Amino acid sequence: MRRAVLAAIAVAVLATGCAATEGESDTPSHKASSPAKNRPAETPEAAGTSEAARTPDGTLLLADFGSDTVTFADPAPGKGAFDSVKVGHAPYGLVVGDDGRAWVATAEGVAVVDTDKRVREALIPYETEGIGPVTDGEYRGGGMGIALAPDGKHVYVGVNVPDGNGTVETIDTARRKVVDTADVGRRPFDVDVSRDGRQVYATDHDSFDVTVLDTRGGDTRRIEVAPYGTEGGLGSWLKPHYAAVRPSDGKLLFPFEGEKLVVVDPDTGRSSVRRMTANTHQHGVAVTADGTLLAVGTGPIDPSEDEGPSLTVRAPDGKEKVIPLDGPHEDVAVSQDGRTAYVTGGFTRDGYWNGITVVDLGSGETRRLPVGERPLGIAVL
Repeated sequence: MRRAVLAAIAVAVLATGCAATEGESDTPSHKASSPAKNRPAETPEAAGTSEAARTPDGTLLLADFGSDTVTFADPAPGKGAFDSVKVGHAPYGLVVGDDGRAWVATAEGVAVVDTDKRVREALIPYETEGIGPVTDGEYRGGGMGIALAPDGKHVYVGVNVPDGNGTVETIDTARRKVVDTADVGRRPFDVDVSRDGRQVYATDHDSFDVTVLDTRGGDTRRIEVAPYGTEGGLGSWLKPHYAAVRPSDGKLLFPFEGEKLVVVDPDTGRSSVRRMTANTHQHGVAVTADGTLLAVGTGPIDPSEDEGPSLTVRAPDGKEKVIPLDGPHEDVAVSQDGRTAYVTGGFTRDGYWNGITVVDLGSGETRRLPVGERPLGIAVL
């Protein structure tokens, strides 16, 4: 029944939201400019507050998808944003290395930010053809998911090519240069790396699959991740969004609709499905060192049947606690002590808001903190 209902809804909303056709923008577009590929890599520049005090531990770094900046924020009560750095248009995902450098996937290229000094050091242009002009919205060309190798030597960024399959570009972090490009599926929402650094996983949202890349030069494989089937194609809401690599065994975890958790073995391509309980459309995920999974529920597809936004906290034994949230959210990060979750309100579709929700994972208490401009990606420094 749910599959039939959602298929009908997908047809009705084919031109909106997650189910929109390729090339659409859900925010007003800026004036088109030249393709990002033609822009040279930039020299270091002080785009933030270079003489400010060093950034304290526990600071949140947010990718402002509605702007061209990353925001630095203190999540403590009564605090909030205290600095921002211009990185490039419509930043999506970000990742921070042990050296304190952030790598930010923007529409123009991958920005390198010194999070201690709060300055942009470089902007590395993409090598992928056909990403089009720099623009806004969920379907804009350019960088989406991004991940860092465990040894810090390479960054892997998923690059969306409007109306076609995307790529994963490999950046040498020392040379700050793209050194390899691999074909993946449509719209690589998320990119993850195995614990040993030998595999990279691109979650291909509009292809209903995950691409497994061998970093040692082996074959590239695509594994279908479609527990509801692929009916509806680009118009379907029932696609993979974000993945988490389970610490215990390296398997990939994909939550769907607050109903199903797909567990994929990237080596064999086999998958199994576990029951989930939130009954809401799910996007961002995070996993803690002990294997606790956090999954962001953005809200209902069908308000007559589905529940509102939430954060699912799923223990390694499968027990779940569902914490209601006020309004749509997109991604999530966890504090170093594992007691607090930070959920971004940016959202890739309409309904976003400029802030985060701070969640006490013990009590389930929440508070909203207005920071950033449509924040999507998030990291705890």
